[in-house]
Amino acid sequence: MRIRLADPAHDAERVADIYRPYVEGSTISFEEVAPTAVEMAARMALVLELAPWLVAVDENRRVIGYAYSSRHRERAGYRWSVDLTAYVDPEWRGRGVGRALYGELVPTLRRQRFVNAYAGIGLPNPASVGLHESIGMSLVGVYEKVGWKLGQWVDVAWYGMRLAAQVDDGSPPTEPIPFPELGKP
Repeated sequence: MRIRLADPAHDAERVADIYRPYVEGSTISFEEVAPTAVEMAARMALVLELAPWLVAVDENRRVIGYAYSSRHRERAGYRWSVDLTAYVDPEWRGRGVGRALYGELVPTLRRQRFVNAYAGIGLPNPASVGLHESIGMSLVGVYEKVGWKLGQWVDVAWYGMRLAAQVDDGSPPTEPIPFPELGKP
């Protein structure tokens, strides 16, 4: 397995294929209609303006999972916080793909100077809870019966972690670096 930066033009169809069963047959995603490859490519391009979108590929260079980070909320005061998301092909679940993806994603977010990372997990989902706890996230709280899907109300657990120390001296934190500018002089 290898981790690389996603290419919307080449990876969107496979990413959409991985995501589709989570949309159509589970309460893991609250979307009700799976995005097309074109829609997924647009989502990927938008995310890449701010943060990484990574894919894991097998020995045949086939995408087997993906992870990305997006804005936690749109308002300016949240700009130091991001949400993490990972999805893995069902055939590859439980084989360390999600952890490997986060192993690349989280250090990059730290280099970008983000301060907090969060993840919302539709419950029950012990695999996702285990993944997020394994990277150092802890339970922040649970939104009870916050979403309706597949004929049932679903709770969402929110996990969080600090990516960088916070200084409470009244001065603003250093601005995050957009992903396309990371590493530029």
